[in-house]
Amino acid sequence: MTRTAAFDCGTNSLRLLIADIDEDGTMTEVDRRMRIVRLGQGVDRTGAFHPDALQRTFAVCDEYAEIIARHAPQRQRFVATSASRDVSNRDAFVDGVRARLGLEPEVIDGDEEAHLSFLGATAGVPDAAAPQLVMDLGGGSTELILGKAGTDSAYSMNIGCVRLFERHLAEDPPTAAQIAALRADVDDAFSEAAQHVDVSAARTLVGVAGTITTVAAATLDLDRYDRDRIHGASLSPAQIAQTAQRLVAMPSAQRAELPYMHPGRVDVIAAGSLVFARLVELIDDAVTRAGGRLDIRVSESDILDGIALGLART
Repeated sequence: MTRTAAFDCGTNSLRLLIADIDEDGTMTEVDRRMRIVRLGQGVDRTGAFHPDALQRTFAVCDEYAEIIARHAPQRQRFVATSASRDVSNRDAFVDGVRARLGLEPEVIDGDEEAHLSFLGATAGVPDAAAPQLVMDLGGGSTELILGKAGTDSAYSMNIGCVRLFERHLAEDPPTAAQIAALRADVDDAFSEAAQHVDVSAARTLVGVAGTITTVAAATLDLDRYDRDRIHGASLSPAQIAQTAQRLVAMPSAQRAELPYMHPGRVDVIAAGSLVFARLVELIDDAVTRAGGRLDIRVSESDILDGIALGLART
């Protein structure tokens, strides 16, 4: 049995998973935490981490350091993704994390992110028909990863809920023109991704990360955020589109009152749901034109679980 601690620092959230993993890869969760830090605040515009975003992130690192001390994991890994790749003040982020956790944050590339996302997502839905297309919709980027037993092809698109919210949705609720501009960005990104990933070959789309699980909660009309009911849920393209339309039409004050809505997602969920709905529409159309049928599943197991599982294999 190996006790692992996995950290996933994305554009919107900083998450921790402490898990015991036995020799056959079975994972037993010990502790799982998520905090919205919005590390990517303004990065699309300025190319640098905002001082406030760094302070929010470091405060959560302090919190997580206390948890790590209690559980004493044997192996640890801190992974940073989209927002951390190209910023001008990345050293300030790395130094701050190292000082608080004693870990060197790894700013991973898109290929490694895809591998870890696929590993975690597919472990969570072992009954999903292959080939599986994992969609990891984050704050700054969205990955499409196609494979059977492992990753066969992948592509990282620079479209995410925070990035496109900041770029396009200035009004609350957004205007039709703002929505159209966001969709055009998604279409352009997908056109490029489809040259690298044969999405038409997919038989199951496995959606992961907070935007997608929140859309699932909205589609299921839950009275609270319920991981057990969300995990493994099957959604149709029509349901996803209808949910996105409903979330986008609400002012943020109304979204804040939804019982399953995390406060840190209230503003960006409109953009995220639009990205999810449009990508599903494009992928489903490609699969249908190729003579296939797409099953859409939601997984609460994602890159964070992939990091933990990968640690146990090293």
